[in-house]
Amino acid sequence: MPTTSENRAYAREVGARLRTIRTQQGRSLQQVETLSRGRWKTAAVGSYERGDRMISVEGLAALADFYGVPAHELLPGGRPDPLPPRAARVVLNLPALAGVPDDDASPLRRWVAEIQRERGDYAGRVLSIREGDLRTLATLYTLDRSQLLDRLQQWKVLDPTSATPDLSDTV
Repeated sequence: MPTTSENRAYAREVGARLRTIRTQQGRSLQQVETLSRGRWKTAAVGSYERGDRMISVEGLAALADFYGVPAHELLPGGRPDPLPPRAARVVLNLPALAGVPDDDASPLRRWVAEIQRERGDYAGRVLSIREGDLRTLATLYTLDRSQLLDRLQQWKVLDPTSATPDLSDTV
């Protein structure tokens, strides 16, 4: 079946969403290949992101699972604004977290370890925190969202790729 301009446009939009998710997670194409143990080759993911290659439905579902996002988030036309804005992103620097005293950070470390187990990702140097995760962590520390973000900033565990309205002037 010949590729139509409509198919190419669709592939480019899916690719743009794939690239957005990957970059929001602070991963390079090479890191995707490494973290996936070669399941997702640099050249293949790059060609999907450029829209040069169409990804299969099964492949898209598997890649969405690898990134930890619902597959429908990667499809055009699913919702008016399917991807969260970059300005609402919180990313933990895991090596920096290791340097925070145990008395302060042990609940956060346990939570991070559980998320890594769920995602099967033990080699990551950063961990993206979703809005629901922030609520959970704030409850765990008996803080509100802003107080939690302040605490994470004081501990210097926010990765430079973090960008939230609460931290826009400080991170």
